[in-house]
Amino acid sequence: MDGTKKAIKAAFPLTIPVLIGYLFLGFGFGVLLTKAGYSFVLAPISAMTVYSGSLQYVEVELFKSGFSVFSAIVMTVAVNIRHLFYGLSLVEKYKGLGKYKFYCIFGLTDETFSLAVSQDPPKDVDKGKFYFFITLFDQFYWICGCTLGAVFGQLVPFNPKGIEFVMTALFVVIFVEQWESAKTREPAMIGLLCSAVPLIIFKIFMPGLTSYFLIIAMVLIFFALMFRRNSLTRRLDN
Repeated sequence: MDGTKKAIKAAFPLTIPVLIGYLFLGFGFGVLLTKAGYSFVLAPISAMTVYSGSLQYVEVELFKSGFSVFSAIVMTVAVNIRHLFYGLSLVEKYKGLGKYKFYCIFGLTDETFSLAVSQDPPKDVDKGKFYFFITLFDQFYWICGCTLGAVFGQLVPFNPKGIEFVMTALFVVIFVEQWESAKTREPAMIGLLCSAVPLIIFKIFMPGLTSYFLIIAMVLIFFALMFRRNSLTRRLDN
């Protein structure tokens, strides 16, 4: 039990920025879901099973346009393909998680990834429990946000336009925190450069394909980090 308490105390403070973002963004999803005519009960079910902010927003449109298994599969792959690269980045960190590994893999969202990749458990805290509680807290916040929004949307007229910006604000907060605490800022610069260049190119020359720039960005980031891996490892170990 002491080990569990230590893991909770170490993990919880790190998830507070996610708590704020997930409550608001989940609230927006819940409102959209109920305003589309669906029962508020679907909000917590979706948050527990689908658990993907961007995909759950798309999910509402998929339901409204008539559900198609093929369309759902294609859309899921297109929206969440970045998780392939997230997983590759966490292969070493998630080694030895034991019984906690599968849930940590299932609960890997953008924000949980940002925390997992930037935070190491204290020396006296079990690694598996540390990452497990980070993941669990984040999903709990999301479930609460989605449920509250769905109940509110069912009872009160509400215009959710613009609330999705909360996710952008959350990413900015997490990025600034990582920037200030990092031993080296080269990975952050690689991420910014590899994202900005394809976005600008798509915007200017292929505006119709701009939504796919993220795939190119993730590929560029992956190969750039692999190329600089040895150098970055030496800096982080010093």
